[in-house]
Amino acid sequence: MSREVVTLRSGEHLDLASDIMTLGRIRHMPVMSGTRLVGILSQRDLFRAAVSSALDFRPAAQRGWLAKIRVEEAMTADVITARPEWTIRQAVDVMVEKQIGCLPVVEEGRLIGLLSETDCLRLLGRMLAQANGSALRTDPSAS
Repeated sequence: MSREVVTLRSGEHLDLASDIMTLGRIRHMPVMSGTRLVGILSQRDLFRAAVSSALDFRPAAQRGWLAKIRVEEAMTADVITARPEWTIRQAVDVMVEKQIGCLPVVEEGRLIGLLSETDCLRLLGRMLAQANGSALRTDPSAS
């Protein structure tokens, strides 16, 4: 889980979100209203909002279009969250079942971190390294 999470405010505009996501190589950003989590904005949400790309606008025109759309208009408001006491297995099961790429971790109504697919893959990599790796082929009879 990443504890240092970049967040957005619901009233900010998508051009800012796009800049932050591009520069920070961020795929998911929690959206806050004060200290309360009110949504999550993913790159996919941003792409959907960028109808301008389908119209073949140049980058400056696309940026102008995004500057007119507030984060709250494109974000997912029904956020699925995790609790800090969950096991990684519980979190992964929810992410797979719900087909989501991250889980904001919330404690007593406060955002304390974000667990992403990348965090889970890093953990898997460390575990495999400790176990001396593992072949992609899982069927020992296959050749």
